[in-house]
Amino acid sequence: MNLFSKLIAWSLPIIPKPIIRRVSARYIAGDTLADAVHTVRALNNEGAMATVDVLGEYITSLHEATINTRYACEVLGKIAHEKIDSNLSIKLTSLGLALDEIECEKNVRIILGAGKTHGNNFVRFDMENSPYTTQTISLYEKLRSEFNIGVVLQAYMRRTEDDIKKLIAGGVTNIRLCKGIYNEPEEIAFKKKDEIRNNYLKCLELALSHGVYVGIATHDSFLIDEAKSIINSLGLKREQYEFQMLLGVTEPMRRQLIAEGYRLRVYVPFGADWYGYSVRRLKENPAIAGHIFKAMFTSR
Repeated sequence: MNLFSKLIAWSLPIIPKPIIRRVSARYIAGDTLADAVHTVRALNNEGAMATVDVLGEYITSLHEATINTRYACEVLGKIAHEKIDSNLSIKLTSLGLALDEIECEKNVRIILGAGKTHGNNFVRFDMENSPYTTQTISLYEKLRSEFNIGVVLQAYMRRTEDDIKKLIAGGVTNIRLCKGIYNEPEEIAFKKKDEIRNNYLKCLELALSHGVYVGIATHDSFLIDEAKSIINSLGLKREQYEFQMLLGVTEPMRRQLIAEGYRLRVYVPFGADWYGYSVRRLKENPAIAGHIFKAMFTSR
């Protein structure tokens, strides 16, 4: 990352929100469920699958959790009604995890029940920062025998290899493996690029070699090439894994993977609570700092 990009990344909190919104529009389907459906349909036409995420986390009341639960159920109903190829990703803090674990589980069960009602659609538990890692995995372990669900694991976390081994020992497992984006302390997370890459590949091979269905979530061309090598060496069928990418990121690479015959799913966030997500994405991708700079000095 060059100095200019670093400066832009560090200054994001003081950049006016309209500028952040303009630059980050490529990462977000829009404010409404209709926007998300439109985006998913376009991705399906391109040959990609999708997972929809309703933006919003770190709520302050269980009333907000109830509203988010109802909306997640509405999303599952809309996916079924529109017959689009998408599942749902949920963040447990948006459903009350930080406020009341029992109420959070009740909300999650309501959503998963709606998933069953609407064609047994798959629901993924997104992984958040480290205070919620154990709780998220524990709830996944508790519910995975009852519902069609998966969980996200982050390769930069030092615990992830052990988490995969534990999940494998517990039965059928479905994970999305990503690098991880939260700023975690070094004692619990790898910080160096090569360390993260190495742990990603170690965890990926461990999971795939034990029959885990893995969403290989990365835009790193090195990791994608190495993942292909692991897939080939294990002789895996197309239906035993998929690649995953974020909306608006490395689109040529996405299209190339689809053209090569790989299953690929795009993460499609939408909703009014777009700012926090946008800032995280922009910090993760400081190479687009130039676009922010231009947006600060242009009127359109």
